[in-house]
Formats: sequence, C-alpha cells, structure tokens
Amino acid sequence: MTTNWNSGTSIPATQLPAAITAYLIAHQSRDLDAAMPHYTADATVTDEGHTYSDPAAIREWLATSASQYTYTIELTAAREIDDSHYVAAHHLEGNFPGGVADLQYKFTLRSGLIQRLIIEP
Repeated sequence: MTTNWNSGTSIPATQLPAAITAYLIAHQSRDLDAAMPHYTADATVTDEGHTYSDPAAIREWLATSASQYTYTIELTAAREIDDSHYVAAHHLEGNFPGGVADLQYKFTLRSGLIQRLIIEP
C-alpha cells in the first residue's frame, strides 16, 4: 500500500504521537542517546536522497547532520494521514546551502516507534 502523504488532517503539534514528539525534541537538541530509542530495530531514514537502514547508520546520520551545520528549526504544522503515518512540517534557517528550507518529516510508526522517516521538501 502506498501512502498518500499529501492527504490527511491538520492536527495541533501537541497531538503528534509521543514517539514523534520525543524524537523531535531529541533531534533538535542533538541528543543522540535520547533520539535512538524512538526507532524500531529495522528502521530506515531517508534524507537528502540517502537512505540509512540500520541503527548504526541512523546514529551516524544523526551525529553528522547535527554537527555539519548550525541552524534553527521550527515546527510549523502537523498532519495525521492515518493511525501510523504523520507529517511534521519544519522551517529551518542556518548556515547550510541556501540558508532557508521548509522540510516535511514523514513518519511511519509501528508498535509506537518510528519505523520509517523521510525528510524532504
């Protein structure tokens, strides 16, 4: 089944599932130890066209993305696609190429944990 990421219902950010909220807080504070437990053991992350498919690769991606640039990130919108798919829209500003980006963090949950994360414009 293919997920229609453009569908769904707008929700307050406070209604995002606990795993997503806790992960986003850890991600923003660049706390790898707090971020990693919110992923399933077989999770995948896709960011900037690269897919990371095991806990070690995801941790390395988090560490690299956290140290490569300095930026601010603001959660601007949230959407529930269904019980296991959510989108968290973010606005970033920083010293990365272009300096400004609006990104969608597309989460797929399984058993209350992040099974897949896709980050794209």
